[in-house]
Amino acid sequence: MREIEIHNYARQLLEAHGAQAIAEAAQNAIDLEVKGEVELARTWRHIEDALKLMRGPHQS
Repeated sequence: MREIEIHNYARQLLEAHGAQAIAEAAQNAIDLEVKGEVELARTWRHIEDALKLMRGPHQS
């Protein structure tokens, strides 16, 4: 997935799920890692990172 696609998907996920979007991305990554889907898990980690950037500083 290209960088622009990662950020577009992260933005859509944030709009749809709000603050819960980060937790959902992290859980998806964990589930995929358990299944051995390393590349897909890496994509979800990238989406999680993009969501954290969008969230901005001083928020948890």
